[in-house]
Amino acid sequence: MKIHEYQAKALFRKYGVPVPEGGPAFSVDEATEIAAGLGGYPVVVKAQIHAGGRGKGGGVKLAKSHEEAKEYASQILGMTLITKQTGPEGKLVKRLLVEKGCNIAKELYFSVLPDRSNAKICLMASEAGGMSIEEVAAETPEKIIKVYVDPLLGIMPYHTRALAFKLNIPKAGMKQFGQLVNGLYNLSMEYDCSLVEINPLVITKEDEIIAIDGKVNFDDNALFRHKDIMEFRDLDEEDPLEVEASKFNLNYIKLDGNVGNMVNGAGLAMATMDTIMLAGAEPANFLDVGGGANAEQVKNAFQIMLSDPNVKAVLINIFGGILRCDRLAEGVVNAAKEVGLNVPVVIRMEGTNVEIGRKILAESGLQLISAVDMKDAAIKVAAAVKS
Repeated sequence: MKIHEYQAKALFRKYGVPVPEGGPAFSVDEATEIAAGLGGYPVVVKAQIHAGGRGKGGGVKLAKSHEEAKEYASQILGMTLITKQTGPEGKLVKRLLVEKGCNIAKELYFSVLPDRSNAKICLMASEAGGMSIEEVAAETPEKIIKVYVDPLLGIMPYHTRALAFKLNIPKAGMKQFGQLVNGLYNLSMEYDCSLVEINPLVITKEDEIIAIDGKVNFDDNALFRHKDIMEFRDLDEEDPLEVEASKFNLNYIKLDGNVGNMVNGAGLAMATMDTIMLAGAEPANFLDVGGGANAEQVKNAFQIMLSDPNVKAVLINIFGGILRCDRLAEGVVNAAKEVGLNVPVVIRMEGTNVEIGRKILAESGLQLISAVDMKDAAIKVAAAVKS
């Protein structure tokens, strides 16, 4: 789950990480009122969307007067902001963050994230702050600093010292930097974060270290023990179909293709999407109904998939184990009759009660295309899309 920058900074404050004075605004009047209360200009007016690259897209402005603060708030609030991470459709800006400006002397990059390849927490940093870290990693990988922490032992002073020396932190800021790194590490561990990122983390001309940006993502599977974080969820920033799927505990991610696919098991889902692409078509979604789905969940999954206007054909690929083939067939038939079947549907089933499932489908009266294996299913669904 993603949250907004101003929400991330609220968590930073909780863990002793310095951030600029300011607050969120939901109207132009609120934005100008916050700006006026910060004790002087310049102030920064920032769009709040779940995507990076806001500055390059025109979503971050430095206001040097009350008039400019009002003007920039009016420009940004309500705009459709397009960045590399939003895609060409962009995102509508409904919230702002207004903050006091800083005398920036140096910009750094810093993040905390799990590294599954070695079962450790990676503290990643770079002196190339303010830039896209993906570009830095691709063009100048030697500028990326990585320090690994064993989560069973926790963060130690030598971890923070290693980062500080490699980042050339001035002596006056060493203590503050150590406290900041410890605070961000503790935040990441205690809230089950999949990413904590600051870009840029700045050193001011007054030798203060301040997080002037903030990004925090959470592991969805751990949200049940962080009810306070669930209050940060902004459904306006999520795809409506993904929001609907989450209500039924379905693992659904919308993609840009034209073949809807419903599979049980994440590994089989990934293989199915690869097979669809090898056959010359494009998957419209990732949809894992899970091993224990019932007929009602299958029906809901089918309805969500068909409500995507980009879907021109559907591939159902099920290996029946806990999710029996007859249960799947019942769900598909009920959903198809309820929503109306207006696209070709290819079904490949194997496993528990497969003959019963095939009989249910055959007697349903629906125009369904049967496939004998994954390759046959992918070829048939690709042909259905093209026709």
